[in-house]
Amino acid sequence: MTRVTQAGPGPAPPALLLEVSGLDVAYGGIPALSGLSLSVEAGSIVTVIGPNGAGKSTLLGAIMGVLPSRGGIRFDGAPLAGQDIEERVNAGMALVPEKRELFASMTVQDNLRLGGFRHRAEGRAAAARAIDAVFDLFPRLRERRRQTAGTLSGGERQMLAMGRALMARPRLLMLDEPSLGLAPLVVRDIFRTITALRGTGVAILLIEQNARAALQVADYGYVLETGRMTMQGDAASLAADGRIVEMYLGPQGGR
Repeated sequence: MTRVTQAGPGPAPPALLLEVSGLDVAYGGIPALSGLSLSVEAGSIVTVIGPNGAGKSTLLGAIMGVLPSRGGIRFDGAPLAGQDIEERVNAGMALVPEKRELFASMTVQDNLRLGGFRHRAEGRAAAARAIDAVFDLFPRLRERRRQTAGTLSGGERQMLAMGRALMARPRLLMLDEPSLGLAPLVVRDIFRTITALRGTGVAILLIEQNARAALQVADYGYVLETGRMTMQGDAASLAADGRIVEMYLGPQGGR
């Protein structure tokens, strides 16, 4: 007979912040996502990589409530069925879309103020502190604080879009192709900031075409192809997998 020894109370396992199970999304009856499942632990970075048209942006839209879906989505243990976008934002979710969707005629500072709208009851001093925290993450935005968003460079617009989302104090920040169209030096800055955000306790779900950069900063990764998850694992293992290297990384780390 095997003796069972009861272990002591060791460290608690990381809490699951986002749980997606059996997610289906269709456009006009044509499946875009089929039976998709993933999870994001609190304070972690999870990336979803895959080819164009695989359904990566659709996934974020469904989680955020922008697109109708079937299946289970739970945030911090609570089901999100029936909750609209505003309710999901209030729960602690934020999405930075691929197109960034800034208010081009408004200044950098006013775009940030709008991002913190749901905390307006806390007063101007709290809003100023939140904006200063964003400026600490993105010093270039401090220099451009009175400049209109429409006159910013592509990299600065991405920084502003991320900063505006952070003004809502999310527990989960979802990023859709943050490196798209940016110069390599700017991409490195963006990914350094993503890594720094993990240190603040914000969990990140990162959709990214630049698979090499994404797997370098992520804790865990998924591969999405034609609407289905085909591979998953810790980011380092995926980055070393021969199929991933051949399909998404290339011998020289190409995009």
